[in-house]
Amino acid sequence: MVKLFALALVGACGVAHAQTPAINPMPDGSRDMYVGLGAHYAPRYEGAKDRRTTALPMLQVQWSNGVFLSGMSMGMHLSNSPAVEYGPLAALAPGRDASGTKMFRLGTVGDNAGNPGGPSTWLPPPIDDGLPPPSGTEEGVKEDMMVAEEGGDGITADNTVNLLDGVHALKRRVLYGGFANFYLTRQLRLTANALYGAGNDRNGLRMHVALQHLQQELAPHHTLALSAGITLVNRAYNMAYFGVTTEEADHYGINPEYHPDGGIEDVRVGARWNWAVSPAWMVTTGLQASRLVGDARKSPLVERPTNVSVSTALVYRF
Repeated sequence: MVKLFALALVGACGVAHAQTPAINPMPDGSRDMYVGLGAHYAPRYEGAKDRRTTALPMLQVQWSNGVFLSGMSMGMHLSNSPAVEYGPLAALAPGRDASGTKMFRLGTVGDNAGNPGGPSTWLPPPIDDGLPPPSGTEEGVKEDMMVAEEGGDGITADNTVNLLDGVHALKRRVLYGGFANFYLTRQLRLTANALYGAGNDRNGLRMHVALQHLQQELAPHHTLALSAGITLVNRAYNMAYFGVTTEEADHYGINPEYHPDGGIEDVRVGARWNWAVSPAWMVTTGLQASRLVGDARKSPLVERPTNVSVSTALVYRF
């Protein structure tokens, strides 16, 4: 399923604009498409203190029939009302191993503060999605020797502990759900989306609610969009991304056992500045600040609860 979704992303080359009205003025059989390339600077996983700069392909397409592909999500507008948007939604959630969030990320020219996906990297998938082999086995002895050469259990080259060394890797997952947007005014919109299927057990639920001020022209060819929102998750989601099981706690003793409950995971604000260099070319820059709260904030895996991510890209409109 993950492979099929990835092929759909590449082959369809389409996404709905985050600010496309429910009543689509596009001619039948037409589409509006953005493709580009840029860079993304963000923490290596939610709650990490160290950051990475990675390549960021941009992909966003809206079809006249309401189908859209926007970054790592795809769905369809079903509403015929100009004040309400709703429909099914699917998204590809990245995995996570000891190196951090894995799998590349696709960006959009819309306001991404209402669609949190977490940072991601271009690192190759791990050889094994499980825990490192226990000490005492042949594989464990080899690993212990390698760790000793690097400075000790869970110690990186700069003498800091990698908190992800003692937890299971998370696999990539296709999430399913829906979205609903309500226009309070022409420029102000309340948006919500819910996606289910996160974590290795596929039972994690994540919902994001945001208030968005849609793109407003600041000067000729320059527009700015703002948003603020909260993310709510169930217990299974928090346990998958921020929890530590008894097995994980006992394996290397890096993290204490931790079983978080569900609730509000984070609060975030975002801004996106688009500069239309020409009718076809655009420079888009996004800034997002988020803070983990509740049980996610208390996780032993969290090094820094407040983080900022920045992206910029050159985009061509077809």
